[in-house]
Amino acid sequence: MSRIGKHPIAVPGGVEVKIEGNLVKVKGPKGQLQRELHNSIVAKLDGNVLSVNLAKEGDKDNSKFHGLTRTLIANMVEGVSKGYERRLTLVGVGYRAAKQGAGLNLSLGYSHPIYFEAAKGVDLDIDKNTTVIVKGASKELVGETAAKIRSLRAPEPYHGKGVRYEDEKIITKVGKSGGKK
Repeated sequence: MSRIGKHPIAVPGGVEVKIEGNLVKVKGPKGQLQRELHNSIVAKLDGNVLSVNLAKEGDKDNSKFHGLTRTLIANMVEGVSKGYERRLTLVGVGYRAAKQGAGLNLSLGYSHPIYFEAAKGVDLDIDKNTTVIVKGASKELVGETAAKIRSLRAPEPYHGKGVRYEDEKIITKVGKSGGKK
């Protein structure tokens, strides 16, 4: 049995959880999410406590989904109650971002600006033209959107220019030495 899967999930006030067969729906102030569970996993709601168990106790083949499913449901509950946020920093001369409709207009050192459309359920904000804030209820979507924005111009290893996560440390390489042979 999974050590993580054994822990119950506390459902905070204002969050509504519905279990319909293998479908778990979570609704809260920040939005609503749903996920279909693996057929070897059973979720039960008792008051304000949600527990995740194996359908057949001692099932070694499907026990690998126990902890994973518990964590995914816990992330859904936290996302609809508090929300998730990922911050990206644009480092480089002339690198900037501007909000345009539901997406972003990014200047990342290319010969043309790049328009990035936000996925449904994700909000994009700008702080001081060089910080992009990705917000949403789904941890999965927020992380995926932030990774797509970062991949438009990943930080390069010599000067560190590019799009990086706010807490990311870039280890720069030493450039060429100017000595004679």
